[in-house]
Amino acid sequence: MDIAVRQATDDEVGFFQEHGWVRLPGLVGPGDVAALRERAVAHVTARGAAGPGAVERGTLVDRAFGQSRDIGESDELFGALALAAEMGRNAVRLLHGVRAVRVQVTNLLVKEAGEHGATEFHQDFPWMPMDRSAMLTFWLALVDVPADMGSLRFYSGSHRHGLLGRSFTRVGDDQLSQHPWLKELELSPPLDLRAGDASVHHALTVHGAPANRRDSPRLSFTVTYFDADALYTGTPYRQTDGLGLEVNRPFEHPRFPCLRP
Repeated sequence: MDIAVRQATDDEVGFFQEHGWVRLPGLVGPGDVAALRERAVAHVTARGAAGPGAVERGTLVDRAFGQSRDIGESDELFGALALAAEMGRNAVRLLHGVRAVRVQVTNLLVKEAGEHGATEFHQDFPWMPMDRSAMLTFWLALVDVPADMGSLRFYSGSHRHGLLGRSFTRVGDDQLSQHPWLKELELSPPLDLRAGDASVHHALTVHGAPANRRDSPRLSFTVTYFDADALYTGTPYRQTDGLGLEVNRPFEHPRFPCLRP
């Protein structure tokens, strides 16, 4: 099963490396996005109004969006996109200096109007059990996502400031409250995304999203890639606990398939 993915341009690669995020218009074509959207709607409907994979509704993350982690393992179409050769090539070029990448996680996300609030500004990497931060996430719009539906915003250049700590651990602990100086950085403009457009952000880039102000749900698919040479640190993490990974060895396990350019 093939999904056509376009190659990122040199300008897009350069923008990402400077700012820590980039918009990729038309990353996936209309026909493939329509098929992915159909699958996503079916998943959301099957899971009910609480959103896909909604558990522990009291957590701060669940108040921001519903998610179905590892959707690429249970749905072959989403899996095919995550493993598409061009996705791997794009990830390698964007990260710069890595020879290959592994899939860290796939996710189907839904932000319901009136149910989910804003996604607090945070970094993705502070939770991870990898020994290096060469990691990024593709955020693909499965429906048209105007800015007031909750498209992501990014603090440009924040990926250059290293590990800033965990968020989503308690109310009011977002990156801006922990590090007020972040407001000195440029905040990306509100992005109006069409279905098939994607944004990409580095795992150290501080990012967040407003609440969905539209009547329909915001549907998106994400896939995160990391440096294939990264070593396992043994840090407790639900996704890796119990897999038998060896500390200070690469993530050589079927859960983390490797893509080479």
